[in-house]
Amino acid sequence: MSTLATRAQPPGGMSLADLLERVLDKGIVIAGDVEVRLLDIELLTLKLRLLIASADTARSMGIDWWEHDPALSSLARDNELEQENRELRERLDRLERAIERNGR
Repeated sequence: MSTLATRAQPPGGMSLADLLERVLDKGIVIAGDVEVRLLDIELLTLKLRLLIASADTARSMGIDWWEHDPALSSLARDNELEQENRELRERLDRLERAIERNGR
């Protein structure tokens, strides 16, 4: 076994691929808070939460925001465009009716 292959295997005989598969299957959460204070006055608080998991594992946990984000989902983008088109048509209809009423 080469030196590089030895370094790629974590202790305990588990390969890096096995470790990655396990993390994606089970998920791992990293959480931390950062506070910036000056003379006991809180200036800034950052709450950091990181979940590393496969899409299926995240979905089973009830996390599916990527399916509803227009920047990430073509289906969500299409739904957003349909809603915008519907609102624009309604607005146009109201304007046309107002013009007809004022033109009489």
